[in-house]
Amino acid sequence: MLKELENLLLSVQKPASYVGGEPGSVMKQKDSVDLRFAFCFPDTYEIGMSHLGMKILYSLINSREDAWCERVFAPAGDMEKVMREHKIPLYALESGDPLADFDIIGFTLMYELCYTNVLNMLDLAGLPIHAKDRQSLSPLVVAGGPCACNAEPMADFIDLFMLGDGEEVMMELLDLYKEWKQKGGDKASFLEEASHIEGIYVPSLYHVSYHEDGTIRSVTAMKTAPAKVNKRNVSDLEHVFYPTDFVVPYTEIVFDRAVHEIFRGCVRGCRFCQAGFIYRPVREKSPQTISRQSRLLCENTGYDELSLCSLSSSDYSRLKELLEELLSWTEPMKINIALPSLRIDNFDKELLEKLSSVRKSGLTFAAEAGTQRLRDVINKNITEEEILRTSRSAFEGGRTAVKLYFMLGLPTETADDVRGIAELAQKVVNEFYHIPNKPKGKSVQVSVSASNFVPKPFTPFQWEPQATEEELIEKQKLLRESITTRKIQLSCHHPDISALEGVMARGDRRLGQVIEQAWKNGCHFDSWENHFSAEAWRTAFEQCGISAAFYANRRRSYDEILPWDHLNYGIRKSFLQREAEKAKQAETTPQCRVRCAGCGADTLNGGHCDARCKD
Repeated sequence: MLKELENLLLSVQKPASYVGGEPGSVMKQKDSVDLRFAFCFPDTYEIGMSHLGMKILYSLINSREDAWCERVFAPAGDMEKVMREHKIPLYALESGDPLADFDIIGFTLMYELCYTNVLNMLDLAGLPIHAKDRQSLSPLVVAGGPCACNAEPMADFIDLFMLGDGEEVMMELLDLYKEWKQKGGDKASFLEEASHIEGIYVPSLYHVSYHEDGTIRSVTAMKTAPAKVNKRNVSDLEHVFYPTDFVVPYTEIVFDRAVHEIFRGCVRGCRFCQAGFIYRPVREKSPQTISRQSRLLCENTGYDELSLCSLSSSDYSRLKELLEELLSWTEPMKINIALPSLRIDNFDKELLEKLSSVRKSGLTFAAEAGTQRLRDVINKNITEEEILRTSRSAFEGGRTAVKLYFMLGLPTETADDVRGIAELAQKVVNEFYHIPNKPKGKSVQVSVSASNFVPKPFTPFQWEPQATEEELIEKQKLLRESITTRKIQLSCHHPDISALEGVMARGDRRLGQVIEQAWKNGCHFDSWENHFSAEAWRTAFEQCGISAAFYANRRRSYDEILPWDHLNYGIRKSFLQREAEKAKQAETTPQCRVRCAGCGADTLNGGHCDARCKD
């Protein structure tokens, strides 16, 4: 396959994305393995190669002698054109073999706007896009990732979904598939048996009926499938598999560095944050294990930057001890430590000094809302004084640039809340000029990023209406007009892209026909502004007779059956309702280490949660 491409690749912009052979890539003899797994990332090589989940599962599957995992990415437009013109099917980078030759094709669904790319990749592989039309056991099309928590919009196209942590459920799925393949079992019986593995959801085994108003009447499990599917949870993060090597790309990727996951879950309970709920309970690794695995990773890959990955890195309970462990070898080796996802309320000068010991990097903080009232609504649990104090510490430590994240369109938001974003950013600018020893000849730069709030499943805001495109445009206009200095740089997300994300996030399986029609209308790479076509999507909704507003812009009642109610991520619905009611009163809930709120996530972890308060 790759020999056919050698001359053709000269005509595409980034040929290194399509040839494989990078250091760290795994090569095996295909005749010596029982299972071939194609890990498909439905975006470009530059983005997919930055994804930690792919790195973990790629190494994990390849640690088996009986299996070979290879990588597949969505080709950019110029490469897709070459492939279609020359009838070259989508292929894996390691072997160059067509996707159709694999036993299992696995997609990771990181973002709702990648759905048309999944269809496009299946079509490029010469495979039917509908699960019902792929009648043989091979290739089996599976999916996982955060978007699987509401799998319904993609139910027509995926044979089974893996919910939650992937390390253990993946191994059990491969074992079952190997058994079925060896005995010549059929696909239908395999899917029914696979549905008995905790963490596996087979949408074809569930029947959905609807009321006349379009809401769901019932979701009924068929055959022997469980009525409710539990997400899979890795209980012992300390001993779970973690790679000692990464594939090191030849070409530039988005995040080209060593990455180590220091803990899963989050203690905070921000009411807008889906990841903060679906990745519960909190599970931590010890500083010694993190340091040992990170050093192996840096030595094997040659990376000179190590990123400590989590939802809220400064909430790691032994952070100072961890940094001391890491600095004992990163300083002599001139390796920079990056600590993303810092919390404003527990960021101190000592931590800043430790992070600055190798070289300075930019600081980003998520304030989320411009007023205290709205920060209380979303349970951010930070004050304006903490925001300003943290900025002051950063400036005193030599930083001259700070980035602040906010959201527009949050529940109960008013014009005063929008103007509050500009006012708070101005106060941060003023802090720079109030420090006594500010750098001479340097000015301050405060970058404000304002994304659009999208209600997500398994959050207290899952019942809330999303702001319309028109409302978001007005909010963005008001925010721009409220900024009066060039020292504040504002970037806003496109409202029409956020609107589609909102539809897909809380959609049901009837949206499958819209996704298919949009793909036929030419939609793919919908998360890319230069590719996104709002008009093509509007046309698809009209062609299918489906209202986007029904999914995005209406308030749900607490007793409405939601498309994901038959999937259990451990978060009690009663807890989410309590949090939703507290949000209406701008009442906060303390973070988990102050007081356990009884969310229920520990029920999937044998009662254990590393976030539980110790008193």
